[in-house]
Amino acid sequence: MLSRVADSLYWMARSIERAENLARIIDVNLQLLLDVQGADRENLDRYWMPLVISTGDEELFLKLYDSATMQTVTEFLSTNPENPSCIRKCVARARENARMVRDQISDEVWESLNSLHLFLRSSEADRLRRNSPSDFFERVLHGSYLLQGLIDCTVPRIENWEFIRLGKFLERADKTTRVLDILSLSDESEGIQSLQSTAILRSCSGYHPYRRIYGSVPEASKIVDFLLFSNDFPRSAAFCIRKVNDSLHRITGVAANYYSNDAERLGGRLVADLNFGSTSEVFQTGLHPYLDTLQGRFNEIGNGIFNAFIHYLDPVTDDEAAMQQQ
Repeated sequence: MLSRVADSLYWMARSIERAENLARIIDVNLQLLLDVQGADRENLDRYWMPLVISTGDEELFLKLYDSATMQTVTEFLSTNPENPSCIRKCVARARENARMVRDQISDEVWESLNSLHLFLRSSEADRLRRNSPSDFFERVLHGSYLLQGLIDCTVPRIENWEFIRLGKFLERADKTTRVLDILSLSDESEGIQSLQSTAILRSCSGYHPYRRIYGSVPEASKIVDFLLFSNDFPRSAAFCIRKVNDSLHRITGVAANYYSNDAERLGGRLVADLNFGSTSEVFQTGLHPYLDTLQGRFNEIGNGIFNAFIHYLDPVTDDEAAMQQQ
């Protein structure tokens, strides 16, 4: 497989997953805030800033807006052209990566992704976001679900599939920890901490699975255990990194207990750490420092993937690259 193809498939998957996660977390918070309509405006506005912080784009946000409100945050994370990580830009990047490897994906996947891209660029999307934001985000979510299903149903289980899985699960692990980090930003004086806990679980599609296992009102320690260390929940950090590690070994053909590159070494070590990790260790370290370290390790695995499979040993000049692209 060409490095260019692997890179495009990997980032196509990451961008789709990122757009889906943003749409879900915004939609969940819009729905849950209906339960606190009696709260004063200042408290409701303070509830939105942790969402921006969880994406890591608070510096850019504060340059563009004076304050974090429902209107400013939803616009910033969904369609603002100044935000390179907004939903519209993520889907556009996914579509561009898919276009570059059009012959490597199925017609169904391409048509579905192109349809979602065209919707987000349309006046209908702008009107829907302003007048019925929940319907807008539901449209994005359903588009992503359709794409995920089509990829599962139509892409052969060869290297193409494994690079798509690498991107999807590494991005999903990162976004789960970023959503979970909202717990460390909670302010008990606001009186809505329990709603934030519910929002965190729903933002990871984990509310009902959590209740099925724990059968109780969401608690911080149990949420951490569920979203970090669960071996069965498909959005937990442990589950996602195990899938990343599996795909790495399928690509290289190296046995699971060995490694042939830094990505496999780092992935295998992180799988072991999460398999034997505990919530007491997390809170002893501090939730935010632990999650921050974990996100750094995800980035190291991503760099390892780039160096092992994407990096060109003899980089070409811009002119040569343009000629090759033609």
